[in-house]
Formats: sequence, C-alpha cells, structure tokens
Amino acid sequence: MTDTSNTPGGYLEGGCTCGHVRYRMEDTPLIVHGCHCTWCQRQTGTAFATNALIEADRVTITKGQIENTLIETPGGSGQRIARCPNCKVAVWSEYLVMTSGLTDLIYFIRVGTLDTPESLPPDVHIYTSTKLQWVRLPPGALAVQEYYETDETWSSENLKRRDALRETIERLKR
Repeated sequence: MTDTSNTPGGYLEGGCTCGHVRYRMEDTPLIVHGCHCTWCQRQTGTAFATNALIEADRVTITKGQIENTLIETPGGSGQRIARCPNCKVAVWSEYLVMTSGLTDLIYFIRVGTLDTPESLPPDVHIYTSTKLQWVRLPPGALAVQEYYETDETWSSENLKRRDALRETIERLKR
C-alpha cells in the first residue's frame, strides 16, 4: 500500500543518480508490480523490477529533461525508456503497445528511483514462473505465475481511473 505521509504535499518524488533529472508523482500509482520476468531481470540487472504504474499526466519533470530510448520487447511491440541523458539511469518506461490500449498514457515508474522507494512495495508479483529460485516473497504476498486479471486485482478506485484513460483513448481516436 502506498504511503505518502512523509512526502511534501503527499507526492512522491524521485530522480536519477546524478541529480540531473527530478520528477514528482502527483497521485498514487494505479498498481505496483514486482515483475520477475526474465526480460526485466536482464534489463535491470536485478532479480526483479519494481514498477509503479501511473498516468503520464500525473507525473511532472521538475528538473532537467529525459532522453527516450527505444528497445525491443519479447512481444515485439517495443518499449520506450526515459533515461537521464547524463548518467543513463532509467526513471520510467512506456510500453508502446499494451493489450488494454493505454499506450503512451501510463508510465511504469522505476520505484528504485524514488527518494522513498520503501513507500511503494509491490501490490502484486507477476511472472513468478521465471522468478529466481532464491528470491523469497513475503508471506501472504499476491503472486501470479504470469499476468493477472486487472478487474480482479486493481482497486475499484483505480479501475475508474483506468476507465477514464480508455475514454481518453477513444476520444483521441476520433
């Protein structure tokens, strides 16, 4: 569960290692994934990636600018990674084609770039079928072998936010 009690205005802030890029999340995330897929393991050089999904219009760059890097994904749709142009740390990513059609409207904030990453533990662990054997999930943690049903996993409030994004997509298509 998101804890913003110790942050100015209740917002979470973060940035890259060198301090060139700073950003602010102006709302709570839709959900936080602990992704154990082999792609995330390779891409981040860690046992799993922790990403906070949030609407792009609820993230503000407060200092510097990002550099977008396009990389391939296993599904072939591609991923755009926002990096600091100086230290090259990835601060968020966007999947260019998502099953739900929310392309370019949701950032996957890299939780480790937050000033208080402990504020956003994973709500769900995904792709645990490829989780490294030595990784132990907390007792009672929600975990799925691959991906989950959004309607069954997201809170009702966040499902409303998702529906608002879908309405935006439909409006943009016209």
